[in-house]
Amino acid sequence: MQKNIVVIEGDGIGPEVTRQAIKVLDAVAEQGGHEFTYKYCLMGADAIDKTGTPLPDETIEAALNSDAILFGAIGHPRYDNDPTAKVRPEQGLLKLRKSLQLFANIRPVTTYPALQHLSPLKAKILEDVDFIIFRELTGGIYFGKKETSADGSQALDDCTYTREEIERIAHLAFRQAQQRRKKLTLVDKANVLETSRLWRKVIQELAGSYSDVKLDFLFVDNAAMQIILNPKQFDVILTENMFGDILSDEASVISGSLGLLPSASIGKGAALFEPIHGSYPQAAGKDIANPLGSILSAAMLLDHFGLHKEAGKIREAANWTLQNSFVTKDIDPVNFYFTSTIGELISDYVGGKIPGDIHKENIELRKSTII
Repeated sequence: MQKNIVVIEGDGIGPEVTRQAIKVLDAVAEQGGHEFTYKYCLMGADAIDKTGTPLPDETIEAALNSDAILFGAIGHPRYDNDPTAKVRPEQGLLKLRKSLQLFANIRPVTTYPALQHLSPLKAKILEDVDFIIFRELTGGIYFGKKETSADGSQALDDCTYTREEIERIAHLAFRQAQQRRKKLTLVDKANVLETSRLWRKVIQELAGSYSDVKLDFLFVDNAAMQIILNPKQFDVILTENMFGDILSDEASVISGSLGLLPSASIGKGAALFEPIHGSYPQAAGKDIANPLGSILSAAMLLDHFGLHKEAGKIREAANWTLQNSFVTKDIDPVNFYFTSTIGELISDYVGGKIPGDIHKENIELRKSTII
């Protein structure tokens, strides 16, 4: 298999974690006789510094002509702390989503027995938690009309959805539910919002075409509580842009670390894969960031290519590192391993260079050399 992958390392820890994902993809390519060609492009604060814009035209063109995009992270404190900034790193990501018509963001939420002690939830609540959030990505309040009055005393953010925007992500969510435990939960605020009432109407109409899927509804405030009280009740959650943004970040803490969770954004063209964490500028350049979110995003990229066995091997390798306490500083602040070490361990595991029964004492703390 030959595939062209655009790599956008982005800001903060983005370059470090993305490099580990590339290591793992290279191991997959070598093991399976595949050829992955990478084209590195700019976006975010790094792009603003170098080009004056958060998303250069060259990046859009490369992404449109690629088979997939692997993305690191975006954001910088100098923009976060300046509400008057007219150009922001996040504008690049929003524009890229629109340019590629990436209308569906998919975030799996999985728990790991070895990390249950890090979760704010009790162990009994974490058992068998495994659900996916489908977040609509290019509509709603984030992309609506925005206005501020001349005197600065009033502001407007318009929230708009069309039937077509709802239908196209709903079909994806229903099909995913059919392949899983056949349950779909629509999260909305239909008791208050007209857009939510349209969502509910459209989903109810589509449900007849997916009669094997059980459909239920939750208001977003109740859903936020239920994700904490009883997360194992969920299979596939479908929701609009802003609700999905908030709920998926809430759900991410269930696993024990923001650094663990991957995501995919798909649409009509090339898909984009990224860890859900931010740029974490405080850790940039220190080789301490957790690369698993990026590496597992690479696994989702391989699934997108139809390389399901190879994607499964990456997930197996990631779980192996966690079970054997080969973890980064966010998980164990005392006995931790470097970002690059985790990347090398997983790439070696995927490449068949590490036996499954290796003992922890055979790997020197914070190093990657097997001795």
